[in-house]
Amino acid sequence: MAYARPAAPDELRPLEVFGNSARFLYDEDHLSEPGPAARWLAGHALADLTLDEPGRARLVRFRETLREHLGGADVTAELNEFAAVAVTGPRWPGPALAPAGGGVDGLIARLLDVLFRAEVTGRVQRLKPCRAPECRWLFYDRSPAGNGVWCSMDICGARHKMRTYRARR
Repeated sequence: MAYARPAAPDELRPLEVFGNSARFLYDEDHLSEPGPAARWLAGHALADLTLDEPGRARLVRFRETLREHLGGADVTAELNEFAAVAVTGPRWPGPALAPAGGGVDGLIARLLDVLFRAEVTGRVQRLKPCRAPECRWLFYDRSPAGNGVWCSMDICGARHKMRTYRARR
């Protein structure tokens, strides 16, 4: 079954695409090996880079930190750790956060810049991971109240309802 939610707005799409490089519910992780990961990043217009194992592992760690942050966890120290290496600091005019270099850290810097801008405008509050711990797919919540919690009511929402129903019986 596929996820049916519309994509996030253009300014948030890089975070959504990168964060969804893994579909844990289907046991898929596009960042599981350096070569395929580099091709996946290029194919999704995120980065054109040569990836080694430490770089791949750093991207996976950043992806999971991003998901935790969007899920409401306090991962400020981890985000600052990534920023300390990847970002040189604010520049005017231009991007809010300037990449310190290329490669993996350049990609992380660009994603941190998108995250920073979205935090400032408040738009990031609607980009969230599915509440199902076995899923954690990022989705943009377009509900009027902004209180959606499942990537899909047909997948994770239905599973949660069934578990709740069975637990009551």
